[in-house]
Amino acid sequence: MLLHVRLSGWACWCLFSGVFSVFSLQQRLTVNLNGKWRLSNSNGSLLLPAQVPGCVHSALQQQGYITDPYFRFNDVSYRWIALDNWTYTTTFTLSAELSVKQKVLLVFDGVDTVGSVSLNGIAVGKTNNMFCRHEQSSFSWDWGPSFPTMGLWKGVRLEAFDILQLVQVSSVPLYNDAFSQWRVQIELLIDAVQTARGQLTLSIPELDSEQTFQTHFNPGKTKSNFTILINTVLEMTPVSLLCYPPQVYFRTVELIQEPVVGSPGLSFYFRINGKPIFLKGSNWIPVHSFQDQVTPDVLKNLLQSAVDANMNALRVWGGGVYEQDLFYEICDELGIMVWQDFMFACAMYPTETDFIQTVREEVVQQVQRLKSHPSIIIWSGNNENEAALATDWFDIPASQRPKYIRDYVMLYVDNIKKLVQEEDQSRPFLVSSPTNGAESEQEGWVAENPYDPHYGDVHFYSYILDCWDWRTFPRTRFASEYGFQSWPSFSTLQPVSIKEDWSYGSNFTSHRQHHEDGNQQMILQTALHFHLPNATDPLKRFTDTLYITQVMQAQCVKTQTEFYRRSRSEIIEGKGHTMGALYWQLNDIWQAPSWSSIEFGGKWKMLHYFAQSFFAAVFPVAFEEDDTLVIYAISDLSRDLKLRVNVFSWTELDPVCTLNSSMLLVPGGSAVAVFKQPVASLLAGCGNCTRLTCLLTFQLEDDSSQQGPTNYHFLCSPKDAQGLRRPNITVKVEEKKTCFSVTLHSDSVAPFVWLDVGNIPGRFSSNGFLMVSRNRTVDFNAWRPTSVAELTASLTITSLRDIY
Repeated sequence: MLLHVRLSGWACWCLFSGVFSVFSLQQRLTVNLNGKWRLSNSNGSLLLPAQVPGCVHSALQQQGYITDPYFRFNDVSYRWIALDNWTYTTTFTLSAELSVKQKVLLVFDGVDTVGSVSLNGIAVGKTNNMFCRHEQSSFSWDWGPSFPTMGLWKGVRLEAFDILQLVQVSSVPLYNDAFSQWRVQIELLIDAVQTARGQLTLSIPELDSEQTFQTHFNPGKTKSNFTILINTVLEMTPVSLLCYPPQVYFRTVELIQEPVVGSPGLSFYFRINGKPIFLKGSNWIPVHSFQDQVTPDVLKNLLQSAVDANMNALRVWGGGVYEQDLFYEICDELGIMVWQDFMFACAMYPTETDFIQTVREEVVQQVQRLKSHPSIIIWSGNNENEAALATDWFDIPASQRPKYIRDYVMLYVDNIKKLVQEEDQSRPFLVSSPTNGAESEQEGWVAENPYDPHYGDVHFYSYILDCWDWRTFPRTRFASEYGFQSWPSFSTLQPVSIKEDWSYGSNFTSHRQHHEDGNQQMILQTALHFHLPNATDPLKRFTDTLYITQVMQAQCVKTQTEFYRRSRSEIIEGKGHTMGALYWQLNDIWQAPSWSSIEFGGKWKMLHYFAQSFFAAVFPVAFEEDDTLVIYAISDLSRDLKLRVNVFSWTELDPVCTLNSSMLLVPGGSAVAVFKQPVASLLAGCGNCTRLTCLLTFQLEDDSSQQGPTNYHFLCSPKDAQGLRRPNITVKVEEKKTCFSVTLHSDSVAPFVWLDVGNIPGRFSSNGFLMVSRNRTVDFNAWRPTSVAELTASLTITSLRDIY
């Protein structure tokens, strides 16, 4: 048989999964049609092998018709690919066993996007939604390239059966407060050729639970629900670095929006198994422009990197893709909570009948596919579309505004929200992000000000105001987007660039920056507190500039995140009780400047190393108000803690003086002030210290040891620091059993010490740190075989004073 899939080119106009058994259902016969297909363009001038799953760009690159699409300006050079029409073709033979089946289905799990399917010359279907199974960030963003992809990006297969087949199974645990009892709601999607009656046994072996049901299925696709009552369960708590043994865990999730004492507005936080949880994490974007190139190892590395930075949550952003099953499986295993957007972002969408119908199919399919994953704690209808309407991003005429609001409500409330709540009663639904939540609903789903910090979640970006001034940030209930850009390291840029590109003012650096004035904004923000690189050697000046943008980004996001974490337990002028900090963004889709903390390829930026500290379970945070230094103890755990403050001179590696607080109980899930003193009196008691000559470090301790990382506070901008000199740092690399140790020796204070081993993939245990000791040892975990000699030869060490 001859199968054609013709894809139309894009014009330029713009925890509980699988632990039960199902018996007495006939097994289907499946024929996998993945593998080598043939691919041709509209006029037949190109004919080449193509892998399925895959896309046209990947096939052209694999066969040598194009080079790396990410190289230099190839995103522009290869626009012709998206403007052509492409046809995938394969032939297959039906086996005798399959040909006698009563029903045979041709299943496409993902077609990107507008296409038609024919079998032996007979049209059998059309496609227009890449997120539906058939029996969009592709057009660029400010952090990514424009590659409108086409292809069979998920699997293709034949399914054949006689009486009935199990199409899909999903399950969610539900808790009955009245009876203090758990039950598991199991949903089966059955495709029956004829009326079928029988016996169905569902079991959860780990909980020794089993029930048998008499069943009846009518012809066609039927959805049936069954409930198993559970007497004893283990409840899951999403805590970073907590590894669960093989077992069945249950969890409830609630989004709490209720009046706040001493404040107008409503709370906005998640309660997991009855416990309020502060969400610490980031936002997830597509890993690659070509989804067939996203490997399990890449997913595992990124998600483990999130956990290793003490994150407990990720928001899957609504302008990308619904991630593959493995993404959610890993999140389940690692205890990462997922805020799942539907794929609608920053646009006004149509509400014609055909579009609404394909959206309904998309929503049902995705919820049925994903709702068994306990990692998902909330569905969200769209990214920023309520805010777009409320603040008139698109210059909608006043006379048309009521129609746009009606269309918004029709799409996200009357359809998506209603469908999600029908399909899944186990987790909350939020119409948009940012939103005022329950208050937006009271205002007809589009609030006058969706950024009101008294309600819901907030997205906040400010690139001009001083990011070291915490007063510039909104004291919001929940911060679901915020951040600053930086450039990736030179080793990440080098493979996709040439020598003439290696300057901050080159055509390449301008082309890679998709955020308006982004490169200039980074320099302006950096210059507020740092000297700009001034090396005479062009390459060193370029690499120093890459470094200082990462310093700026890390310090800015650190300041903002610390502000949100210390705002957890307090209400100031009616604002506060912040219960989430998800910075924008975790990962990169290509080698370019962006808000990410992990570069394309998996290398950690300085920001991600900082996140290890500012998301730590126990951490001290300092700020100044009215020339008074205040230090908070932030703890996710209940601990008796005391504070040690060390005052250092920029010229010395020994503390000028040390201050200690008394022991204080810091309740779990709180931020408590443990130190408050005017800066002038603090310095007066420390010899000849002034704001320009000294800096502070501080740490929390119990009776026996330090708890959590050490933090620091600069009393002036580093560019104004007196006595800061270029350090002489020597290094020794040694091989250990499972990693390499790198021991540094410095002869002076060194801020933002950055270790880089070029193109040797791997990760340091700590990086970008303030060195106020003569010796410091960090580990390096290599992701490929290497040696002490290679590491030593590749290692470069940069600190702040080295760039000017």
